[in-house]
Amino acid sequence: MEVNPAEIQSRIATLREEINHHNYLYYVLDAPEISDAEYDQLMHALRDLEKQYPQFITPDSPTQRVGAAPVESLGIVEHRIPLLSLADVGNDEELDAWYNRISKILNGQAFNFVCEHKIDGLAVALTYIDGKLEIGATRGDGTRGENITQNIRTIRSIPLTLPAGAPPRFEVRGEVFLPKSGFKKVNEERAAENLPLFANPRNAAAGSVRQLDPRITARRPLDMYIYHLGWIEGASSKPTHWENLEFLRSLGFKTNPNNRLVGSLEEAKDYFREWNAKRESLIYEADGIVIKVNQHSLQQQLGSVGREPRWAIAYKFPPIEGTTLLKDIEISVGRTGTLNPVAILEPIAIGGVTITHAALHNEDDIRRKQIHIGDTVVVRRAGDVIPEVVGPSKHSGENQEFNLLEKIHGRCPSCGSEVFRVEGEVMYYCTNAACPAQLQEHLQHFASRAAMDIRGIGEAMAEVITRASVVKDGDSYRPVQDVSDIYYLDKNKLVSLERMGEKSATKLIEQIRNSCTRPLGRIVFALGIRHVGEEMAERLVKRFTSIDALEKASFEDLTSVPTIGPKIAESILSFFKLERNRSIIERLKQAGVNLSQEAPAASANLPLSGLEFVITGKLVSFSREEAEGKIKVLGGSAKSDVTRKTNYLVVGEDPGSKVARAQALGIKQISEDDLLQLLGMKRLL
Repeated sequence: MEVNPAEIQSRIATLREEINHHNYLYYVLDAPEISDAEYDQLMHALRDLEKQYPQFITPDSPTQRVGAAPVESLGIVEHRIPLLSLADVGNDEELDAWYNRISKILNGQAFNFVCEHKIDGLAVALTYIDGKLEIGATRGDGTRGENITQNIRTIRSIPLTLPAGAPPRFEVRGEVFLPKSGFKKVNEERAAENLPLFANPRNAAAGSVRQLDPRITARRPLDMYIYHLGWIEGASSKPTHWENLEFLRSLGFKTNPNNRLVGSLEEAKDYFREWNAKRESLIYEADGIVIKVNQHSLQQQLGSVGREPRWAIAYKFPPIEGTTLLKDIEISVGRTGTLNPVAILEPIAIGGVTITHAALHNEDDIRRKQIHIGDTVVVRRAGDVIPEVVGPSKHSGENQEFNLLEKIHGRCPSCGSEVFRVEGEVMYYCTNAACPAQLQEHLQHFASRAAMDIRGIGEAMAEVITRASVVKDGDSYRPVQDVSDIYYLDKNKLVSLERMGEKSATKLIEQIRNSCTRPLGRIVFALGIRHVGEEMAERLVKRFTSIDALEKASFEDLTSVPTIGPKIAESILSFFKLERNRSIIERLKQAGVNLSQEAPAASANLPLSGLEFVITGKLVSFSREEAEGKIKVLGGSAKSDVTRKTNYLVVGEDPGSKVARAQALGIKQISEDDLLQLLGMKRLL
């Protein structure tokens, strides 16, 4: 079949225009409208055409550049050595082809690999002169990036000064990212302030470090892993990439503890399969792994093709985004009475799970994203978080704009009560404090792992106990009416419930009894006070060491606590003004729930003062969160990553890669029994 060059050239031009459009949305506006998987398909199509017809390749093609142009208002940094992008593969066959190509070039020379996670963040270069951080810059277009030095200085994992022995002048490169928990928190704050939500952690990280005001960056829980030594003066680079990472770690840089040195391509594939299966357990979003030839001499021999190094490849995880039909939008009622839009989807399999419902945040966000019923939409699934609709992929043309009040006819879909909207806020609320849907959500929150950790009270059980007569009230029985009723459940009534039985009922009652001793901060969080999350609850109990003290706190008392402003203070005052809430607290007291704690002692006088712990694997006697809380009470600190500052790695059942990291650094490993001894406790049988 004869090929028409004009048609090929036109197709290439169309692809370039489309890709440049999406590059601008993603890198400059931080507002992508297609999934990563769809973007990769466009790039693959363009690369394939240019490979077949190299006469049409031009210097301004998206395949010949690394990223989008920098924002001039931040100032420009010229990169001494370009920051390259990575070619990517999507299956073992493509990976084998890459391996065969580099093996042929190296002509039988032996080599190994370093495997790393491809984190969904922002590539950044840091320049150090005489042991001090001088310049922080984004990758930009690979040769010119944005100067973000002042913002970078706010990220606590980045050292501002280095110890003796650091090279006089050098540059390191790494990934700034927002952990999943931080991403959720930032979007919740933006939703509360009626601001556009970030589409993904990468956009949130990019938007954070490119702020003109560093104070905004400082308020966001950014982190950074260093993954490369860019250039060095006044000292020699190590012979291998792995040794360089170890050297940078010794200088105080944070590297990913999940990095691994492997001896063969098959081991690299095992690493990929392992983390593809465990990707949702990561604290950050990762869309694949990066495989790098370890030896620097061989990296130089392999060189680059355009802007892509031959010696490294990105092996992408299967996409966890997809597109499907938005069939309808329904309304659910949250634990604080919020009316939450929920997308009803044409079933779609993402990451091995079939999704039929997804979150839509609020009505204003739906309008801002121009999502209409009948559209084809992009759906994202991340870990155990409820799947969300990112935005439209294709409009239906029928323009069925969503209107919440029309949908529910101005009434709560659960109890039929009137709804209202506070001026200046984005959410509608049900006016009925006894709304069944609110109660069920509140019970689940109260019993959740981060709160009272009562395993057994999930969605199904919460619905059952709000309908069945399981609470003894005088001479009769009634359903659960608030969270304090959990502590007055009748075991015999539970046994009579469908699918419950003696054993399950006994276990649930035991879980409830054990929850009475949870730390005060967990209890404050469990109460569900608006705007009071886990961190805020911990700050409150450091200042007010009992529920009674918190209830009596004035507006001035509350706002004197760091990071608590008028909005949160008013929410706390409003909570304790309600007789219903005070009654719940009184019933919790009567049930023996711990509602106070000792004032924190001077840490220097505590038995674990100055000791840093990291926990890996499953503990038997208590949850990891409980163990970390007990360590902190005794003056110690609990961290998530093993570093040279770590004193003890606590090794539970099925430990992770932290064990190898601890062994490499010579960190002492202890068992759960050893930890219990340090805590002055006995192991549970």
